[in-house]
Amino acid sequence: MLVQNFLETSASRLPDKVALICGDRRLTYSEIDQKANCLALYLRSLGIKRQDRVAVFLENSVESVISLFGILKADAIFLMLNSSMKTSKLAYILKDCSVKAAIAHRTKQKIVEEAALHASELQHILWVGKDNTIKQEPLPLTFISSHAFDSTISLQPSAMSPGNSCNIDLDLATIIYTSGSTGDPKGVMLTHLNMVSAATSITTYLENREDDIVINVLPLSFDYGLYQVLMTFKFGGTLVLEKSFTYPYQILQKMVSEKVTGFPGVPTIFAILLGLKYPEKFDFSHLRYISNTAAALPPPYIEKLRKLFPHVRLYSMYGLTECKRVSYLPPEELERRPLSVGKGMPNEEVWIVDDQGKELGPNEVGELVVRGSNVMRGYWGLPEETAKALKPGKYPGEVVLYSGDFFKKDEEGYLYFVGRKDDMIKSKGERISPKEIEQCLCSLDGIAETAVFGVPDEILGQAIVAYIRCHDNITLQKKTVIKHCRENLEDFMTPKYIEFINVFPKTSTNKIDKLTLKEMFASHIAAAAPSPTDSMTQ
Repeated sequence: MLVQNFLETSASRLPDKVALICGDRRLTYSEIDQKANCLALYLRSLGIKRQDRVAVFLENSVESVISLFGILKADAIFLMLNSSMKTSKLAYILKDCSVKAAIAHRTKQKIVEEAALHASELQHILWVGKDNTIKQEPLPLTFISSHAFDSTISLQPSAMSPGNSCNIDLDLATIIYTSGSTGDPKGVMLTHLNMVSAATSITTYLENREDDIVINVLPLSFDYGLYQVLMTFKFGGTLVLEKSFTYPYQILQKMVSEKVTGFPGVPTIFAILLGLKYPEKFDFSHLRYISNTAAALPPPYIEKLRKLFPHVRLYSMYGLTECKRVSYLPPEELERRPLSVGKGMPNEEVWIVDDQGKELGPNEVGELVVRGSNVMRGYWGLPEETAKALKPGKYPGEVVLYSGDFFKKDEEGYLYFVGRKDDMIKSKGERISPKEIEQCLCSLDGIAETAVFGVPDEILGQAIVAYIRCHDNITLQKKTVIKHCRENLEDFMTPKYIEFINVFPKTSTNKIDKLTLKEMFASHIAAAAPSPTDSMTQ
């Protein structure tokens, strides 16, 4: 099976069912399938060939959904790029994987054209939006042709098909760019088999069904958001696609009016939700499940969500872009194991190893290893990075994914996230998980979000820094936070520095950007330090 078969099968079974709700637009499965067919034919007419790369540089929209399926139907590889991406990063990605065509909104013309100057393989840009969206003069990109996206998906007859795919399930379906340790983004290569396997496993344990209506407020450039489209189209449900969670009350009202049954989110979204006034006044009787990934939900969040949605199944999950999903905790285990992210999902094996690759037993901390058909092909153009992540497995000829994350498991095999290899703090000779401190901080009333990291310290090795965002109209004293930590953590885990912040910097996938926080903290310390001339005059 190929990823585009999700759409094609549902369009054949349920042609007149509403598949996608986006703003005031409602499209059926047959409408999306026909428009994707038209796009595929047009891309082929432009010379796009099997496994060529086509970038989608759009906000969450009807066009972004049509684009990803149209690209796949053309036997090409799609890249969903965050619409807030700046010129330098866009230029890097377009050049790095030799993108042949891009689909972008006219409001992004300046960024796209400036990036295109550095992308020698880019030949075509399909513009979404009307010609008069902006009045900017185009750059002299004589080697690139421009096309109107709306015209490409309105070709007649509407029933025309690009025909059978040349791809097999071992061919790449997408490349998802993630942050790299060197500063340049890394392209995670995912095959059709990877994506079909992951979507099948996840919809199995979520028990998705045809009458599910899923709301997605996450960007499609984030694999968690992307898979909401793929999975919903796989089981023939309806997707309510929103641009973000910026206006939470409007989202909650949309959930009520559309009778949403599934709500995927990340901790930052649930922090906003739990900070709202009177969310319990909304009628969430149709909501069946909530899922969380990207980072573990602190136990206080879990408790509050269960009180707000007592009838809803809450799935705590853990995943990596390199394999999409690793594990999930069955909702019935949530009360007994609130800190666990569960066991490996269906059709997957996971285990924990030490530095020598030896499998560890219960309560021993080591690196998590993942084996399954959901594991990526590798990193685009980075054989050395790929070799670090994909290593020989238990059986001849196979490779398994070394996650780079520290875990432990209990006697029953349930997994507990300890921290990233490059995120762990070493202070006073002790190895410390930032996650444990963050969970402790979030249990203090008034704290909405927190981020913890280590900074160099001559005495401690690393000193612990905690950035905290309080709920609106809540003010906390540093001494209150320190007292709470000392009462709930071992001495060596109490932060040396407490910093309050109104808005956390976020990555394109809505995670707290700790790298930016570290830079902010370093600047703050440098500004507070006395200058050499100051010390000479004292």
